[in-house]
Amino acid sequence: MLMRTDPFRELDRLTQQLFGTNGTTTRPAVMPMDAYRAADQFVVHFDLPGVDPSSIDLDVEHNVLTVKAERIPTYGDDVELQVAERPRGVFSRQLFLGDTLDADRIEANYDAGVLTLRIPIAEKAKPRKIEITGGSAPKQITV
Repeated sequence: MLMRTDPFRELDRLTQQLFGTNGTTTRPAVMPMDAYRAADQFVVHFDLPGVDPSSIDLDVEHNVLTVKAERIPTYGDDVELQVAERPRGVFSRQLFLGDTLDADRIEANYDAGVLTLRIPIAEKAKPRKIEITGGSAPKQITV
């Protein structure tokens, strides 16, 4: 099972609506994601447009996956900025990986501004057949 948590996400959203901020707070910006199960793996997509792949950092510690990335401005210090709506700075997200996921075999790919993680289901969590003996004939039961 894949769980996500960010207790301040809703508070940030409300603050942005009320005060018109656009990601320029001191908290790391939240990166949008989609997550779904496909056969024997979980797939997670993070939107990170304009992020240099070398700035992306993935860490797993105690079943907590942390994704960090940074988008720096592409313009220099000598420009007169007219509009700054695109979020920049550090993006961060944490996912809590259940015991049913194999955190040692995560695959990551970054293409066209989307970071894709593939997290396999652990072998111990996959359904398996157990043979029951006794009676007239052995039976197979899926657990």
